[in-house]
Amino acid sequence: MPDEDLVFKALADPTRRFLLDLLYERDGRTLTELESEVDMTRFGVMKHLKLLAEAELVVSRREGREKRHFLNPVPIRRIHDRWIDKYTAHHTSALLDLKAQLEAEESQKEPGT
Repeated sequence: MPDEDLVFKALADPTRRFLLDLLYERDGRTLTELESEVDMTRFGVMKHLKLLAEAELVVSRREGREKRHFLNPVPIRRIHDRWIDKYTAHHTSALLDLKAQLEAEESQKEPGT
């Protein structure tokens, strides 16, 4: 399991988030394909991919002479489950309770009042 700090560090950079978005749109891109989408050197893209790989957000695999990069959404899901879902569950529940209460009050009103 990747260190959460590595995942947050990887997601903190807009270029790395953009690379993840590119892989989300079409998985299995080569370094050349990714490099063509950003205003950055090949070496710069490689450094970003290395950080994404250390956070386990990107997995690379050789296919013949090419190395393809694939998005791994599991660490992002873990972050969601750990840091987002638990904080929104209470608010969502409260809003659903309020909705039910308002609907119940509305249905109890007599027509024309």
